[in-house]
Amino acid sequence: MATNPSLTSSWLDEFPARIAELDRAHLRRRRRVVLPESGARLQVDGQSMLAFCSNDYLGLAHHPALIEAACMGARSFGVGATASPLVSGHSAANDTLEQALAGFTGLPRALYFYAGYATNIGIIPALVGSGDAIFSDNLNHACLIDGARLSRAQIHRFAHADLGALETALAQSPAQRKLVISDTVFSMDGDLADVPALLALCERHDALLLLDDAHGFGVLGPQGRGCLAHFALTGARASPRVLYMATLGKAAGVAGAFVAGSDAIVEWLLQKTRSYIYATAAPALLASALRASLQLIEHDEWRREHLQQLIQRLRQGLATGLRGSHWQLGPSLTPIQPLLIGRNDEALAVMEGLRERGLWVPAIRPPTVPEGTARLRIALSAAHTDADVDQLVQALTELAAACQPTVAIG
Repeated sequence: MATNPSLTSSWLDEFPARIAELDRAHLRRRRRVVLPESGARLQVDGQSMLAFCSNDYLGLAHHPALIEAACMGARSFGVGATASPLVSGHSAANDTLEQALAGFTGLPRALYFYAGYATNIGIIPALVGSGDAIFSDNLNHACLIDGARLSRAQIHRFAHADLGALETALAQSPAQRKLVISDTVFSMDGDLADVPALLALCERHDALLLLDDAHGFGVLGPQGRGCLAHFALTGARASPRVLYMATLGKAAGVAGAFVAGSDAIVEWLLQKTRSYIYATAAPALLASALRASLQLIEHDEWRREHLQQLIQRLRQGLATGLRGSHWQLGPSLTPIQPLLIGRNDEALAVMEGLRERGLWVPAIRPPTVPEGTARLRIALSAAHTDADVDQLVQALTELAAACQPTVAIG
């Protein structure tokens, strides 16, 4: 006799208990409804707050020139791309943007995607597969990790920035095709990869190097041209072993991503990347806005200069304000300033203390970061002022004084 499914337990009934477990572990995440105000201020769930959570590092997301370019793009091309880039979605605006991105990064050719996550989970399986080998920094972003898993290649994860471990793994691998993947600026720690050393290892072991410069593009290098320009690895010094990826929704202030490299590799990705072939192209109005963004990134050097001044101001202020505290500010010289707290509940409590003072700084917890390293991820922007940074330093100084040392970060 058949059993009535409605009278038996189902795995679907587990979800409330699983969500409750997230609550008990202080791991449940909640979305906030935001509206932009002025400068670095946002209205968050109806409350006006000074935000240190945005990746809009150069303060371009609400720039009038980008808004006007997007409006002109919409008037010229409409709102939607309507099809895949390989059908009818590759507009003249998108084509011009790809040429501009290649020229801006000093690489032969670029390919424009609708999103950064979709870029990495698509291009890695297009480059390597079963029988090949991937070598991945242990702190790489989730999209690089997921792209590696989707490729079905053998994955060798090495300790963060441990070039000796990477060289040993490369030397011992019998795979003919080897792919090294690494963030350039690591999204939760803010530190910078040793790109020249990574490239030297790839040259020595016949490997391809995929760099994710999501948090370096627009910020690093002369005129904000990214990590390769920062290390003088563009133009005549550009290596065919480097595939450069960057997102366009952070310092560039818009949306999307791109990969740039040799003509042959980019052509292969165009032919084989499923997240490019089978997805609707990015709307042309975004490409129009991004061309305006590239001009501002190139010419507004004051934005990067101001950003560097803010970074130093924050670090100097917290060096004094947190003296004696078990909280630790990571050794980052980029706009990503991680303040390690330790326990999940304490990081949430500090975040709440800041919220009560009108400051929004997100608490980052596992699995985004390793167990025991819950932190505040302070993100600075050229939209911040000196007074904004001083307000944050003062608030953190007060909260640190109110917290008794409990857990030291190992």
